[in-house]
Amino acid sequence: MNIKVVRGNPTPEELAAALAVVRARAAAAAQSPSGAEGPRDAWSDPSRIAGRRVPQPGEASWARTYWPG
Repeated sequence: MNIKVVRGNPTPEELAAALAVVRARAAAAAQSPSGAEGPRDAWSDPSRIAGRRVPQPGEASWARTYWPG
């Protein structure tokens, strides 16, 4: 693994900290099976809205599209 500082002048402590993070991430990636998904973000999970009632068409449907209930 080659790491090159392109910009700036890091101290030896800063460089060691950055290298430790890179090595830890590489070790974690090597241990996980290829193609495995990480934990799913709750914001992108479609099941968070699946339990809600979908508004039905009708004369007051415009009001029900915004206000739950």
